[in-house]
Amino acid sequence: MRILLVDDEAELTAPLAQVLACEGYEVNVAYDGAAGWNLVQLSHYDLLILDWMMPKLSGLELCRRLRSRGDATPVLFLTAKDTLDDRVHGLDAGADDYLIKPFELRELLARVRALLRRSGLGDDASSPRLRVGDLELDCECQIAYCNGRAIALTNKETQLLEYFMHNPERVLSRQQIHEDVWAPGEEPNSNALSALVRLLRCKLDLENASLSIHSVYGKGYRFGAKPKK
Repeated sequence: MRILLVDDEAELTAPLAQVLACEGYEVNVAYDGAAGWNLVQLSHYDLLILDWMMPKLSGLELCRRLRSRGDATPVLFLTAKDTLDDRVHGLDAGADDYLIKPFELRELLARVRALLRRSGLGDDASSPRLRVGDLELDCECQIAYCNGRAIALTNKETQLLEYFMHNPERVLSRQQIHEDVWAPGEEPNSNALSALVRLLRCKLDLENASLSIHSVYGKGYRFGAKPKK
């Protein structure tokens, strides 16, 4: 299924496009309304995700042009405009759904699936993910999700987090982890595991995950819930 994402905020657009691609969608990106309108005329899309306020052509005007030519492609607005009048204005212009910035990634993905289902295109099948507590891991895309927010991981961070998530609340020795996470002949240096654990902890803590990697003195590490304060 093909999605066109049109938004002039590159710091939002790039990671969002990556997440949508990891969900199995083919994603094209435009950074202003005029470029988005050109793409709409050249190609077929199953869903448009539009920012409201953009240079050259607003998302609102793009949606109006789309509807005026009889195009019923689902449209989801992403916008900071949050009054009732704004929402009514957007829906009256032909939008199918409306999401206020900042938004939770999990909600956006759910709305994308709902709009595609509504148009007879989508299904609820998603790429297999590993879940423990409030943490999900997509090993193939090397992205973890915590409270709806995406956490980009390196290949080795993904392998280590996957190993911990398969062994929650178990005390794992450094030797066990070396043997199970690193391939034969890929023996890490003495500081590699400690450095990797610190990086993962930091990424999880930044998203306020309820889980963390705990050091167990003299034994190794344990992945589990943070102690309650």
